[in-house]
Amino acid sequence: MYLSTSRAADIAGDTPAPKGPLRAVPGTVFALGLVSLVTDVSAEMVTAVLPLYLMAGLGMSPLAFGALDGLHQGATALLRLAGGRIADRTHRRKLVAGTGYALSAVCKAALLAVTTPWSVAAVLAADRTGKGLRTAPRDALISLSVPPEEQGRAFGVHRALDTAGALLGPLAAFGVLWVAVDGYEAVFTVSCCIAVLGVVMLALFVREAPAPVPASAAPRAPLPPVRTLLRLPGLRRLCLTAAVLGLFTVGDAFLYLLLQRRLDLSAAYFPLLPVGTAAVFLLAALPVGRLADRLGRRRVFLGGHALLLGACLLLLAPVPAGAPLVAGVLALLGLFYAATDGVLMAAAGPLLPAELRTTGLAALQTAQALARFAGSLLFGAAWTLWGPGQALGLAAGGLLLSLAAVAVSGGRGTGRSS
Repeated sequence: MYLSTSRAADIAGDTPAPKGPLRAVPGTVFALGLVSLVTDVSAEMVTAVLPLYLMAGLGMSPLAFGALDGLHQGATALLRLAGGRIADRTHRRKLVAGTGYALSAVCKAALLAVTTPWSVAAVLAADRTGKGLRTAPRDALISLSVPPEEQGRAFGVHRALDTAGALLGPLAAFGVLWVAVDGYEAVFTVSCCIAVLGVVMLALFVREAPAPVPASAAPRAPLPPVRTLLRLPGLRRLCLTAAVLGLFTVGDAFLYLLLQRRLDLSAAYFPLLPVGTAAVFLLAALPVGRLADRLGRRRVFLGGHALLLGACLLLLAPVPAGAPLVAGVLALLGLFYAATDGVLMAAAGPLLPAELRTTGLAALQTAQALARFAGSLLFGAAWTLWGPGQALGLAAGGLLLSLAAVAVSGGRGTGRSS
C-alpha cells in the first residue's frame, strides 16, 4: 500500500530512465548510482592504501588496526538512526544524504593534516559519520522509486555502479603511488577532489519529489514513533540475522593483509587486491539482485556468507601462494558482497511503511554495523594474541556456527516477498 502510493509521486518528478539494459530503472536510481560511483572512487583510493599506511607507515599494531577497522565499520552506527529519523521527519532525504557526502569530502582533505595513528582514526570516525548520515536516506530514495518485486534489481543496478567506483578507486591509488614522490599525500589530495565532484553531482542530478501537501482541513499526521518498527516481526528477524552473521564477518582489509603476507606482495601492488573483488562485485551485482527477486532474498543473503566462509577456508588451506589462491579469494569475496549488500536492503524495503522507510533501513544498517564493529575488535585481538592463522580459523568457525544457527531458525521475512 505504501509503495503503491509513494511510487507515483516519486517517479512523476523523476528524470527519464536510461535506455538499454537499465531501461527499467528509474532515473533516481541511475543518478544515485553515478554519485556513488564517483564517491566510491574517492573512498576506495583511501581504503586501498590505508592498511599499509597505518600498519607499515605509522606502526599501528594489529589490535589497534582491528579497533580502527571496527570504527570504520560501525562506531558511528547510531548516527544512521539519527540521519534516518531526520530524513523521515523532514521529508528531505536528498539534503540529509548530501550533508553526509559533503562531510566525507571534508574528511579527505583533513587526512593531509594528520600524521599519527589516532589522529587518522579521528578523521576516519568523522568520515564514517558522513557515511552513516547518507546511507539510509540514499537507500530509501532507491527503495521508494520502485515496486516491491523490483527491489533486488534496483539495488543491484545501484550497487553495480557503486562498485564500478570501487574498481576504479584502487586503480587510481595504484597509479598515483606509481608516479608520485610523496605517494600517500598525493592519494589523499586526488581523493578529496573526486569526493567534491560527487557532492556537486548529487546537488545537480538527483531529484527528490516533494512531499504531498496536506489539505487545509486535514493537517499532516505526525511521524509514527520509532517503536512502531519493533512490531514488524520481519524486520526484527532481519536485524537479528544481520547482527549474528556480522559478528563473524572478517573485514576485507584483514583478508587483503593475509593475502599480502602469503604472497609477500610489494606495498606498491597492495592497492590492486581490492580491484579483483570490485570487478567480481561489479559483474555479479545485477544478476545476483535479480536472482534474489526470484529465488528469495534470505537464501541469497545466507549463501553470500557461505561464500565468505569459503574465502576464509581457502586462505587457511595449504595451497601454493600464487595466482589461483588470489583469484579464488577475491572472487569469493566479490560474490559475497554481491549477495549481501544490496540484497539486505532489498529484503527490508517492502517490510517498511513509506513514512518510516529511512529510519527502518537505518536501524537494520545499525544492527549490522555494530556487530561488525565488535567482530573487528575480536579479530584484531585474536590476531594479536594468537597470530593471523588462528584468528582466521576462529572467525571461520564462528561464521559456520552462526550460519547453521540462522538456517535452522528459519522464519519468514526475507524470502521472495521481502
